[in-house]
Amino acid sequence: MWLLPTIAAAILIGLDQVAKYFALLNLKPIGSMVLAEGLLNLTFVENRGVAFGMFSGQRWFILLLTGVITVVLIYYYAKLPKTKEYKFVRMAMVLILAGAMGNMIDRVFRGYVVDFFEFGFIQFPVFNVADIFVVVGVFVLAFLILFVIKEPEEKKKDE
Repeated sequence: MWLLPTIAAAILIGLDQVAKYFALLNLKPIGSMVLAEGLLNLTFVENRGVAFGMFSGQRWFILLLTGVITVVLIYYYAKLPKTKEYKFVRMAMVLILAGAMGNMIDRVFRGYVVDFFEFGFIQFPVFNVADIFVVVGVFVLAFLILFVIKEPEEKKKDE
């Protein structure tokens, strides 16, 4: 039960860390480069906060918060029914966990998160691969909870 999601999370974390290593080697010295004119730039940023720079400089609080989120995700993952109906819920949770762990690795070993994707057509914070995992995972999970997962009929009758 745990082998496949652990391997998947490790691969996703590895992809995130390789991308950040690329940014450290190639972007940190130059700051920024245009990838697609007006659409996407690669811009090196040392993010010492969380989304939109919130809690900037609060490294230990962010690490604690990430640890709590990780424990909660693992707890609920373990409690999920082992049926195929919850396959996408499990996948979304693995995405969220991998993203959280990818950014946590940065905070532990660098003291900041490496961000480098920057949209050129809108004002949006610079982000990274781990952020993409978290956002996609949260949207998929929210969609499933709100529109797909139905409460079993037996439970509805008991209430």
